Amino acid sequence: MNIPAHLQPYVSKQHYQRYTPINQAVWRYVMRQNHRFFQHTAHEAYTSGLNKTGINIERIPRVEEMDACLKPFGWGAVPIDGLIPGVAFFDFQARGLLPIATEIRTLEHILYTPAPDIIHEAAGHAPILSDEKYATYVKRFGQIGAKALATREEHEVFEATRRLTIVMEDPHSTPAMIEDAERELREKIAQSTEVSEATQIGRLYWWTVEYGLIGDLERPTIYGAGLLSSIGEGQSCLAPEVTKLPFDLETCIQTDYDVTKPQPQLFVCRDFDELIEAVERFADRMAFRVGGTTSLQKAVRSAHLATAEFSSGLQVSGVFAELVHDEQGEAIYLRTTGPTALSYGGRTLPGHGKETHRDGFGAPIGEVRNLVCPLEEMTAARWAESGWPPGADVELHYTSGIKLKGKLTDAVFQDQRLILLSFEQCSVTYGDRVLFHPDWGTYDLAIGSRIPSVYAGAADPETYFADEVSAAVTEEEITPTLSTLDHLYQAVREVREGERSVDSLHCIMEMLDDHYPDDWLLRLEMLEITAKHQREQWAARLKEQLDTLQQTKPELASLIQNGLKLID
Repeated sequence: MNIPAHLQPYVSKQHYQRYTPINQAVWRYVMRQNHRFFQHTAHEAYTSGLNKTGINIERIPRVEEMDACLKPFGWGAVPIDGLIPGVAFFDFQARGLLPIATEIRTLEHILYTPAPDIIHEAAGHAPILSDEKYATYVKRFGQIGAKALATREEHEVFEATRRLTIVMEDPHSTPAMIEDAERELREKIAQSTEVSEATQIGRLYWWTVEYGLIGDLERPTIYGAGLLSSIGEGQSCLAPEVTKLPFDLETCIQTDYDVTKPQPQLFVCRDFDELIEAVERFADRMAFRVGGTTSLQKAVRSAHLATAEFSSGLQVSGVFAELVHDEQGEAIYLRTTGPTALSYGGRTLPGHGKETHRDGFGAPIGEVRNLVCPLEEMTAARWAESGWPPGADVELHYTSGIKLKGKLTDAVFQDQRLILLSFEQCSVTYGDRVLFHPDWGTYDLAIGSRIPSVYAGAADPETYFADEVSAAVTEEEITPTLSTLDHLYQAVREVREGERSVDSLHCIMEMLDDHYPDDWLLRLEMLEITAKHQREQWAARLKEQLDTLQQTKPELASLIQNGLKLID
């Protein structure tokens, strides 16, 4: 699997041997429930797509098997470690790679978990990718979503959300730890008052890929992965109490959501073509297509790696820290801080990577006065005839009022067009303000009068992040220490698969009664076997215990009832 360098830090390994028998039982219960229910209520690609994409109802899938199964559909699968930044998540999908979080929800959170898990990522997302139109939509969404700019505060909300999901799924977390994480998230959300294009496209993703319905408004079917992986909300979402709205781009991007609660309304699209058209319309308002001052301001507010592309094609990738504006409020000079790379056509220019511009980069934006030919229209041939020779003293006056004086040392061309000039002994000023001083070293002048595109991430991420990819560390294959309850689950599985005698269930039932009176899932599994093998006395005993659990623990009632329906 060829994973680009900038995405490799998010890739993990699926340690299959770490899944416990209880983990496998959770997967089997959810998948049996979902298969029964969704074969009549999900998009037609769901049921057939399970097998086509490597999903087995009886056991947790192996990501490498899913990767092989997805190839005929132009996709692959890659294991990741939990919640990853939206830009990275979309970048995986843009490349036709489905990120699979390999953790699985606990038995206590079997109905739903806000943390990414393999039930959601594998059984939720993968099956519908067997539909060509839907696969096209998700990949195109990834290509657009990967360019979306967020604010600094939204990045902080993401980190707080990630911490909360980790704490909620950690069996060692105390109520106080969960409350602290929830409080931190509330505080970060309160501080995030601006709705960025990243948030808006995130909402579009939520109301379509995660929680979308399709077809007739009165009788829609389900295609959203969040619904297809939740046995609670997946079965209740079609009830009249949940408002069904016709899909509308503007309404979707203005409607926020809460990942910890069932959604009060869902959007029904006509077909997947409608979604493809909608995401393209949204892209028309994004910074990567709009450019200009407003887009540069979005990059500054993000305080994260972004790229500004000049009209010459030169791409500047770094953390945008400052803009200088003219009296009309238009950006006339940009400045990055920290490691910055210059690229063209998505390839880093030789000698202009992060090491060369490790302390940042500055460049004027606008036209230069009194030139016979604008610099960005200067061809290599014309430069050879009338351009400045190396060593020439050059003085440039921008219409904005920025002035540059320096000794020319180099000119860089791409596709026969000038994109960069380098100067020594150079000063760049705007009125009384010094933007670059001769003592600061070489000044590389970006050529281009406009900024037509600004987007998140690096123009050449493969090179920009190459030095951050550490050598792969071989993780020790740790087999978990199984609890007594895990051993009981494993024994019941062996009975179901014919590796143990049905008679051994009697001993298991005794141990369950003595030590685990509240375990409902294993009793359901044993009831399934005893009913199949007509062990009426044992089946009656288990049924009575499950009825008692429904009375004493109402929160288990729906889980037990759904399990009994399958057995009946």
